[in-house]
Order: sequence, then structure tokens, then C-alpha cells
Amino acid sequence: MRFETLSYATDNRVATITLDRPDHFNAIAHGMPREIRAAVEKAEADPDVHVIVVRGAGPGFCGGYDLKHYAERKGEISGSQDMPWDPTLDFQMMWRNTQDFMALWRATKPTIARVHGAAVAGGSDIALCCDFLIMAEDARIGYPPARVWGVPTPAMWVYRLGPQMAKRMMMTGDLIDGREAARIGLALEAVPEAELDDAVERLAGRLRGVPRNQLMMTKTVVNQAYDNMGLNNTQMFATLFDGVSRHSPEGIWFRERAQEVGFKQAVAERDSGDPIASQVSKRLPVED
Repeated sequence: MRFETLSYATDNRVATITLDRPDHFNAIAHGMPREIRAAVEKAEADPDVHVIVVRGAGPGFCGGYDLKHYAERKGEISGSQDMPWDPTLDFQMMWRNTQDFMALWRATKPTIARVHGAAVAGGSDIALCCDFLIMAEDARIGYPPARVWGVPTPAMWVYRLGPQMAKRMMMTGDLIDGREAARIGLALEAVPEAELDDAVERLAGRLRGVPRNQLMMTKTVVNQAYDNMGLNNTQMFATLFDGVSRHSPEGIWFRERAQEVGFKQAVAERDSGDPIASQVSKRLPVED
């Protein structure tokens, strides 16, 4: 197929999926989740491919959904309905995206996220759905919309970090760098960005020498353990709550604030740590 938001290439038993919207920090555009899934399926069907690498073109891995575009636009948009909202429509839309990203996790072949720059919000969803993360030391990863206006629908923080650190990342919306990601076990390795390709190649080189059937069996064993822990049910809750977070009083306030003062200023207020919750819940304006 012809891809519009990414590129696909193969070499030496490795399929490389490159998110290819560098002028927009590889923001998740309409159709990108579907194309990621299609690219994974293409690699799955190729008997010469043993490993799948996901990377971003330009200055970073992926800046997530284009929330500035969605938050500042007037009227009803995808992901932010006029009230009363229909949660089933929201769930269907985001559940498709979640399952598309999870194609990376469910592929029978190992998947590696090569993260430079940043993997933020929805970009972190894509990275965390891969089996392995290799990050540049100064790269950043996190889910800032968890403070207001989002819940990470794949919920992979829980399964990668355990309850305490997952709660820290999901409740604070903090961004951490590659060094900390490696220290807490989120990333397999963190290296200077100049050495990132070599680090990915070292891991891919070890994996591509393993028979495809052996890779499938060992990956399935690990994934089955997480399925037994309720991964799918957790993702259903997370996807439903993601829609709720965009239509809660605080979520509606955030979008109205973004339209009033711009997305950047609204995010700065949201992430400042100031105790604005009482004002938000009452839908009162926040003083500059």
C-alpha cells in the first residue's frame, strides 16, 4: 500500500517503520494509527523480516496527537463533542487507535522503538506498545495530558513500571529523559543520540539471527502472561476514561481556556502545579 504518514523499508531482516511528518514533529494525524497497523502487517507477512524498528523522522520520535489543533478549534471536533456527548462514539474512535498501536505489541516479531527528541502523549503510546525502547539519553518521554484532557489508552505504563511508578507517571504527567527511563526499567538502554543507531543495530542484530518461529513462541509466552493479568480490560477502562477526561468539567474548561489564551498558555497553566482545581471544577476563569 501507499503510505502517507510514514515510510516503510526493509534491509537485512529488519523492517523499519519511520513516522514521517517531521514538520509537525510526527504528530499523529488522521490515518496514522491505521498505517502503523498496516505497516506491521506488511512486515508480519514478509518471511524475510525478523525484527521491526519504529523511529521518527526529523527532530523527534512523535509529539503525540495534534492537541493544539484540536483544543483551539471552535465547535464540535473529533474527540471533543458538543454536550451531551455520546461516550460510545468516542470509545469506538479511540479503541480503534488503541488496537492499531497494539499491533506493535501483538506482532509475532519483536518490535523496537528508537526514541530521540521526544515521545510525548500519544507518541509515548506508540513507543510503549513496542517490545523494546532504546532512547537517546536526552530524549524525553511522558504523558502530560494525564493532568487534564487525556488518559493513555494502551495503559502500558502499568505493565512496564509497576503500580507506584506508573501512578507517578500517569498522575503527574511528568516527562523523564532517557537516562531516567533506563534507570527505572522503562527503556532497555539509553545512549548519546550519536550512538542511538548503533545501539538499535546491536539489539536488532541479536534478534534477527533467531528463527522467526522461535521469536514468535518466546514473545507469545511473555505477552500471554500480560493478557492473563487483564491487559485488554485495563485498556478498555483507559480508553473509556480518555473520552471522559475530554468531556469532564475540567476537560471542557481546558479546551475553552485554550481557545481563549492559546494552547501553549493553557498547557503552562495546567502543568504549573498551581491549585486551580476548585476554579476549574466551577468553570471559573483562571487569572493570568
